[in-house]
Amino acid sequence: MTSEAITVLGLGNLGRALAETFLRHGHPTTVWNRSAAKASGLAATVATTAAEAVAASDLVVVALLDHQAAQEVLRDVDVRGRALVNVTSGTPEEAREMARWAEENGAEYLHGAVYAVPRTIGTAESSINYSGSSAVHERWQKQLALLGKVTFLGADAGLASGYDVAILSGMYGLIGGFLHGTAVARAAGINATELMPMMWSWLTDMHPALITFAEEIDSGNYAAGESSLAMNQTGLAMLIRATEAQGVPFAALGELKALVDRQVADGHGEESLARAVESFSGVASQRLAG
Repeated sequence: MTSEAITVLGLGNLGRALAETFLRHGHPTTVWNRSAAKASGLAATVATTAAEAVAASDLVVVALLDHQAAQEVLRDVDVRGRALVNVTSGTPEEAREMARWAEENGAEYLHGAVYAVPRTIGTAESSINYSGSSAVHERWQKQLALLGKVTFLGADAGLASGYDVAILSGMYGLIGGFLHGTAVARAAGINATELMPMMWSWLTDMHPALITFAEEIDSGNYAAGESSLAMNQTGLAMLIRATEAQGVPFAALGELKALVDRQVADGHGEESLARAVESFSGVASQRLAG
């Protein structure tokens, strides 16, 4: 592998880890950050402006606070001929907006969603999904692979963020459920570490059910109903009563029950719990109509 020059914009925890990885593999690396002090200790060329940093390399990796920060930093920079790889978190439409801006300004754009903590960047524990320019993905795949496992999702720049938002929604739902579960356990005199083996075992056993739910959602066929809406409506009502009685209510349980209630009220009580996803669609349609 030739040691192509690479630029990293942003030296927060993630950006610094990216720069360190490129440097460790022998790539001349130029970095820029609003606070130059963040570059302390890096064996990199420290640019005084973002424009200077972008001009230094054909591959520019952007790792800033948010979409607005990325827009502000790049707005007046000449990016013609550059490959912009943006791993800044944001929404699918923000990624598409940045891709349109890049095209209008003569650059190729690839958006990335990082699944790693900064300390694991550059190891087998790190993976990054990308979408957008296939030319950037193909040209720079070896360099991007230094950061972690590369998965290219397609030409729509918003896809990586689409997956990311969906996965993180599931993650935070899981964390919320875990925190609530441990609070309920403490109220019953059970330590969190004592709870974990049984909780972990049950959550692991849920995997096949989630696969089935996913297949039902994609097909739109909820008739099997092994875990029916009506059954879960009753279970959720009991759980809400129990957690309230223990002094640890959780609004998310009520919100989930409301989704189930809506489907039962529409006559789908004997169908699969997975059908509750259609209640989200109903809420989205109402908002669009409003």
